Amino acid sequence: MSAEDTLTAPLSTTPRTTLHRHQERGRSDRADLYAVLDAGLICHLGVVIGGLPVVLPTAYGRDGDVLYLHGSSANRSNLAADGQEVCVTVTHLDGIVCARAVFAHSMNYRSAVVFGRARLVTDEQERLAALRVITEQLIPGRWASARPPSRKEMAATSVLAVPLTDASVKVRTGPPADDPADYDLDVWAGVLPAVLTFGEQRPDPALPPGTAVPAHIQAVAGRPRG
Repeated sequence: MSAEDTLTAPLSTTPRTTLHRHQERGRSDRADLYAVLDAGLICHLGVVIGGLPVVLPTAYGRDGDVLYLHGSSANRSNLAADGQEVCVTVTHLDGIVCARAVFAHSMNYRSAVVFGRARLVTDEQERLAALRVITEQLIPGRWASARPPSRKEMAATSVLAVPLTDASVKVRTGPPADDPADYDLDVWAGVLPAVLTFGEQRPDPALPPGTAVPAHIQAVAGRPRG
């Protein structure tokens, strides 16, 4: 299958990815999954450790149909996830939906839920490539500008790989959906948009005077993300 075919291939439909509520909000194209993942900065990893569920926020990056998750080599969650079925979620809040009735209030959002068997990346070349992907997910262009990780830093870092073969995407947009009888109420209704925006950069006081702000930082500062 070519890269173009993969981009447009429909997402898998399995018992755990089938939507049971608001099926009209589901997105079936793989491109929709990529869009949600590529716009995010933090994912949440769900894993069972010692019989108890644990959900942890972490940095991530996507390379094709593989999601790479950053962690510490001392992190027991990554060690426990190796070879285990896990759940990874990414959510973007796009707005608060204010309805006329409290029950009808909602949120506009984009979300992705990925299920898969996690793999602890041990190949050094793949690990280094994965860390580059994760770094570029946070700030595109940063990897080439900063010092690469040392052997000691690599030893202290772990990376999980999760395949994007079993996933679902759900999106809500638009105004509130009130009951017909409530549209005559004298209550304001509408959407309060939400946007993640980075402020202007704050240089490290330890920088030598006159150090220029690189273009990849200027591209992020003061602009919305997501």
